[in-house]
Amino acid sequence: MANSSDDSKSLDGISRREMLIRAGGVMGAAMIPLAPELMFGQITASVVPEGELKTFTRLEYDTLDAICSRIIPTDETGPGAREARAVRYIDWGLSGSIGNAATLRPQYSAALAAVEAHAISTRGASFAKLSPADQDAIVTALQNSQIPNAPMGFFNTIRTHTIEGTFSDPFYGGNYNCAGWDLIKYPGVRSTVPAEYQQWGVELKPNHLSAYDNDMFKKGVI
Repeated sequence: MANSSDDSKSLDGISRREMLIRAGGVMGAAMIPLAPELMFGQITASVVPEGELKTFTRLEYDTLDAICSRIIPTDETGPGAREARAVRYIDWGLSGSIGNAATLRPQYSAALAAVEAHAISTRGASFAKLSPADQDAIVTALQNSQIPNAPMGFFNTIRTHTIEGTFSDPFYGGNYNCAGWDLIKYPGVRSTVPAEYQQWGVELKPNHLSAYDNDMFKKGVI
């Protein structure tokens, strides 16, 4: 579990970069949209102004944002889930683009309410206001299914969505300003690669573009 003295460590005590490598599929998730049906414009929803929530209450959002920020913390290697707005990806995704969203929404509500109640009863403050060390202790308890009334094993869902929200295409609300892609040095989606980049040892410059900035993808509205 990460702690306040070594935020580069993940929940299992390995470095954040090692965690991302072991997660598997991160690069693949970063390189292609996560919801294929959006490629062909089959989903349309209302535009969400910056700062507005689609599914969470403000307390749920703040609690989950704090949890995500402990799963992929900000450290000396770069920004983490908070800067990438992974929680916004989850908030938007639960309105439809995340699979099984209708089932997951009440589970998120139950898990976040349980975490908040546990934080207040054991630490005397809202989870988002606790120190990193206290937050880590509670997230570890959630990981070990030791939080009363939290859905069993739901931490794995939160961790998966945190990784997706940090590294997926920014069109879906996360990976804000391509912070996740910059962290793993992924240069961005390209439909063509010019000759100057088709050489050994040449590093592609980040373009900070969504796949949907390319006309070959027809997008819906998140």
